[in-house]
Amino acid sequence: MKQPLVSTLFDFIASRIPLHKLDVRHMITEKEVPVHRMSWGYYVGGLALFFFIIQVFTGMMLLFYYEPTVSEAHESVEYITHFVTMGALIRNLHAWSASFMIFCVIAHMLSALAMKAFAKPREITWIAGVLLLLITFGFGFTGYLLPWNQIAVNATKVGLASIDQMGQYLPAALSHLAEDVRVTIQGAPAIGQATLSRFFALHVVILPLMIFGVIGLHVLSVQLHGMSPGIEDKPRRKDKFFPIFILKDFKEWGIAFLVLFILSLCLPFDSLFPYPLLEPYNALGSTPDGIKPEWYFYFVYYPMELLPFWVIIVVMTFATLGLFAAPWIFKGTSHKTMRWIASAIAAYMIVMTLFGENIYHAIKG
Repeated sequence: MKQPLVSTLFDFIASRIPLHKLDVRHMITEKEVPVHRMSWGYYVGGLALFFFIIQVFTGMMLLFYYEPTVSEAHESVEYITHFVTMGALIRNLHAWSASFMIFCVIAHMLSALAMKAFAKPREITWIAGVLLLLITFGFGFTGYLLPWNQIAVNATKVGLASIDQMGQYLPAALSHLAEDVRVTIQGAPAIGQATLSRFFALHVVILPLMIFGVIGLHVLSVQLHGMSPGIEDKPRRKDKFFPIFILKDFKEWGIAFLVLFILSLCLPFDSLFPYPLLEPYNALGSTPDGIKPEWYFYFVYYPMELLPFWVIIVVMTFATLGLFAAPWIFKGTSHKTMRWIASAIAAYMIVMTLFGENIYHAIKG
């Protein structure tokens, strides 16, 4: 007799989140971590968590002085940078750790893909990881607007305008839907105070609440199932999770913080942009040259500039759905093939990030 759908669903969840293993002995003292050529991927996930913790603490400090209004946002950021004791350091720590966190999340996702870490019974672990990737991009997009300078506002305009473009590919009865979604996110027909207020609420309240829940699910699932084997061959050895792996993880965190601190102390994040882009946003002024999103959106930004928009929509839709469905799409795929797929994705993202602008100018002439 066929099992009812509800019962099947409960059985699936019970096997993927085995709460009967929720004890210190299984999750900590007896847990082992395989050591092999791909085991560096385990530490990248920990680094992503570490940089997120830096984001939380530095973000809370910035909240004491930041004013989320179009008349005072830019001035409050300038005040933090130039007049608050250690304000520039805290802001640089926040900005640099944001980029490091996004890099580590992407690297961790690709290493997990290469190690086939989504294989049964780790499907929920993987899906939670994909959600973390999307939420992290959401943090980057919403946080970019908060300084309310020329590059922040104009780059956000470009991102929101891309939603409008989707309307031309929808049926006539639904063609207004894209604009409605854009106005809902924007808060008003034109970008302004409503937009800043909504992005601020998303960045400091809604997305943090979401990510805390998803991180909890992801970490719990990893602890219950242990680290994925990672390779088809037998690992060279296995380290005890506690204290060996934990101590190695803390060592990586210490090195990462030293690099982050020195970088934040010596190289202001704003120094990467020419001054006109950092001027207060002027709604009546002309748009300065050089407006573009942060580096972690280059992989989609430059193709969007070169290809028909419908191609981008189709590719991104299938790519996102493919990530969520990877445990079932690649169920029988070998680890070697998964490493090739992950390497190809990584190569594409590296090329578009480092050379996307050169490729764009070469094609456009």
